[in-house]
Amino acid sequence: MLRRIDLRHFKCFTLLKLPLCPLTLLSGANASGKSSVLQALALLRQSMWEDEWAGRLMLNGASVRLGAVSDVIDQTHGRHSIGIALLDDEHEFQWEFEGGRTEMSMEVARLCIDDDEKDESGPLYHLLPSPQGKEMWTDSLLDRLYGLTYLTAERVGPRETYPLEDLGSTPVVGPKGEHAVSILYSGSDEIVLDGLIIEDTPPTRLRQVEAYMNRFFPGCELTVGRVPQANAVILGLRTSKGMDFHRPIHTGFGLTQVLPIVVAALSASKGDPLLIENPEVHLHPAGQAAMGAFLAKVAVAGVQVILETHSDHVLNGVRRAVKDGVLLPEDVALHFFRLRQDEESDGAAQVQTPVLDRDGNVDTWPEGFFDQFDKDMDYFAGWC
Repeated sequence: MLRRIDLRHFKCFTLLKLPLCPLTLLSGANASGKSSVLQALALLRQSMWEDEWAGRLMLNGASVRLGAVSDVIDQTHGRHSIGIALLDDEHEFQWEFEGGRTEMSMEVARLCIDDDEKDESGPLYHLLPSPQGKEMWTDSLLDRLYGLTYLTAERVGPRETYPLEDLGSTPVVGPKGEHAVSILYSGSDEIVLDGLIIEDTPPTRLRQVEAYMNRFFPGCELTVGRVPQANAVILGLRTSKGMDFHRPIHTGFGLTQVLPIVVAALSASKGDPLLIENPEVHLHPAGQAAMGAFLAKVAVAGVQVILETHSDHVLNGVRRAVKDGVLLPEDVALHFFRLRQDEESDGAAQVQTPVLDRDGNVDTWPEGFFDQFDKDMDYFAGWC
């Protein structure tokens, strides 16, 4: 499991050392750095997957498009380099990347593994150990980043058809969930993780995805099929047994927003990181709370969940999972991001970390931390 991510001179951070847990929830003001944490992880995975041998950090690819070097370097304190470090259960990997401010990628200027610096002639002078040396790091960071899924807030909506892709080239649902239906079709008979199996339902991916969708949208059933003589699949949805299966465009928009999250979670292996921006999009408050509880269960099953949310309902779903004993409080990290003030020189000043107890209570509520409802009620009561 990833235990910590460090960012130096990356976007709005001078230096950030952020602890990670089985379930990590990022919240806070807009443009305060939450997405930057997810993007840093996605950049590493993107560079490994799309251009493994280049030895460069690819700022623009299928998962993330961040522009030029000048767009990713901290404008206040950075110059021509950024640093990203990851600590897992076994090792610490530290990279320094350099590049001209107008370039679209950055070269690996320095790589340290467990404080052992690797020089250019060594076999590890790439983003991670080369395939020949992979045996050294089995079940370590290399495998986790290969299995990383990054789902952005801008997920694909209803479509007439969805592209059918080879699982070897698209092993995850994609940043917009664009491969979710393809993965659901091709892997419909795959067995999901034990901790995610809903009893009295076949343990296969298709049937389990349908069962979880039914919890978010009572009565929901789905079917997937291939378009004859085309590399495309169709998705059929209905929310009542008395109805025919409809094209997604004729069902609630929320169904197609939740489906990629459920497919990604039920397609993951233990140790895989699952990064999700705004899982609450297009969900009713009750559905948002159910999403928090669902992601807590995913974390317990062994998939590392890192989510960014503005929803107090998602937070409360996680808190209820802790109170119900589904998830241990020490397995949850709550990080609240604030906009950086000019005098702040490190990322720690930008992030506060409230702590949960076993009853799901939060020890501190910083100003702006899911407190708008209370502020509004105080206003209506005439207390402010």
